[in-house]
Amino acid sequence: MMKHEIQETAIPILQDQYGRIKRKLRISVTDRCNFKCIYCMPEHPEWMKKQDLLSFEALLVFCRYMVGQGIENIRITGGEPLMRQGVVHFIGDLQRLRALGLKRISITTNAHYLAKYAEQLKQAGLDDLNISLDSLDSMQFKQLTKKELAPVLDGIEAAKKVGLPFKINCVLIKGQNDDQIIPMVKWAKQHNIPLRFIEFMPLDGDQHWTDQAVVSEAEILEQLQPLYDIQLLQQQHEPARLYQLDGHYHLGIISTITHSFCGDCDRIRLTAQGELYNCLFAQQGLNIKPYLLQVIKQNTELKQQALLQLDQQIKPYIWHKAKGYHAIQHQQARKISMHMLGG
Repeated sequence: MMKHEIQETAIPILQDQYGRIKRKLRISVTDRCNFKCIYCMPEHPEWMKKQDLLSFEALLVFCRYMVGQGIENIRITGGEPLMRQGVVHFIGDLQRLRALGLKRISITTNAHYLAKYAEQLKQAGLDDLNISLDSLDSMQFKQLTKKELAPVLDGIEAAKKVGLPFKINCVLIKGQNDDQIIPMVKWAKQHNIPLRFIEFMPLDGDQHWTDQAVVSEAEILEQLQPLYDIQLLQQQHEPARLYQLDGHYHLGIISTITHSFCGDCDRIRLTAQGELYNCLFAQQGLNIKPYLLQVIKQNTELKQQALLQLDQQIKPYIWHKAKGYHAIQHQQARKISMHMLGG
């Protein structure tokens, strides 16, 4: 039995006003990152104080509650999640929730530290990874991230060696790395590595995004069409539209800007300091940290009261999730950026 044994207090479903049921939870465990990708990190980030981060104990309480409400997949993000000490142990603790309905535990990483942690992550029960890789050109990679490419490639090899499934995510920015479309596809196809191109979204730290910097899904396909036989596959609840190349290789394109997947969105997000976001582009989060702290600190009866209060806050907030990116794109820009939400 878990230290903070709690009972579900309502119908186990998280649904918004457009009928979208939430099955996937993304948890940022830190805002810190050793990379400085321009689509994510501000030039001069102000890191959260470590004492302000939600403890893994509080996160485990929250994850248990959310699995009780129908969450099936939990993805751990950052910043760079492998920079937070204790994250591997946390993944191990999440295994207890499989008996309650949790089906998948994942992590998104820049892979810089993956060679060190791959075996530990496998042993802890991690199901799979998303690895950010925006260029195979070492000089270009350093310009984009301020870091060396070699440790990332070593991390990818380490994941292969221990048998951890992974996908590569590549954010394309016009004039920065759009020359990597064909090299990335050739490399991924040759090594049978799942690849997802992602359109540049207005979540950069310093809010310099413009739609002129977006490499659209159509432009990606235009580059690939002379080289490959391309067929569009049926899209499920995943954000990527899948294309089959030459009859066997599957390439994904996440085209939030030009072909939004919001209509089927089943995700919610929690920042490292305890703010819940019902949408990647939501203007306002919901601070649930006080309720989680109450669950941890109080006796059994008061824990249940705190959990009920948490439920009464979360359900209406998720219900009022916006229709999608194009419904809120003209609202005033918020201060929180990708490095705090984890994508």
